[in-house]
Formats: sequence, C-alpha cells, structure tokens
Amino acid sequence: MTDMKSLAERLDRLEAAHAIRALKLRYLRACDDKDPEAMRACFVAEGAHIHYDRIGTFAGRDALVQCFAELACRPTLREMHFAGQGDIRVREDGTAEGSWDLAYLALDDASGSRTFLTGRYLDVYVRVEGAWVIRSTVFTTGLLSAGAG
Repeated sequence: MTDMKSLAERLDRLEAAHAIRALKLRYLRACDDKDPEAMRACFVAEGAHIHYDRIGTFAGRDALVQCFAELACRPTLREMHFAGQGDIRVREDGTAEGSWDLAYLALDDASGSRTFLTGRYLDVYVRVEGAWVIRSTVFTTGLLSAGAG
C-alpha cells in the first residue's frame, strides 16, 4: 500500500512536470508572439546557460532577449515553433531536466525567404520562489532547409 508521503511526492512530481510543460509553451509562444519580456520571464534572472547551436551562446537571459529583439521582432517575420515529445524528469534535488523535439517554420514577407528547421532542446529547470524557470537550455539542429519562397 502506498503511504501518504510517497503519494505526495508522486503528486508533486506530476504537478512539476505539468508546470514545466506550461513554461515551455510560454517560452515558445513568446518567440512566436515577438514578446521579449515574456521570453525573459522564462529564465533564471542570473546565470542562465543558453546555447542555440547556429545562433550562438548567450551569457544569460538578457543577452538572448537582446538578440531576439534585434533578429526576430520584425513585423515581416512570421514564426511558428512546434515542440513535442517532451520528456521531463523531476529530480529529488528539486531540479528537473527535459528534452523537446522542435519543428520550426519561419516566413519572411520582406525577403520572401522560408526556413524549416528541426532539432532538440535539452533543458534544466529550477524552482524560483515556487515557479519553474529555465536554468540551462541547449538546442541542437537536426534538419535545416532555407530558401526563397
């Protein structure tokens, strides 16, 4: 028979995994909605490790948000991030790890370019003041196809 402590721990892990899925959705929506402040809120305030393969490595969330604002926040650039196959592992130390497969489509109305990309995120999450945020994220590109529409 399952004791109450074990049941409470299992419930906490399930609730954590649910909150982390919601966090990743907020991050992806912030990208698609061109919302730098919503993106910033998804990461730890200090010391985030962010490496996005071909885009580069960023020294914290502010550097990522600055790059995002400069490169992606254009009204002619339409993007859609589709993440799935989320595998979340909540650890006993109060952190979590997750991996996500990504399919990404970008349409640039100004240049006529089209980009399709796949890849995988490997993330580390922590709780800060009761809310889950991203401490580390590494994206590795799978397929990349770019060209004029």
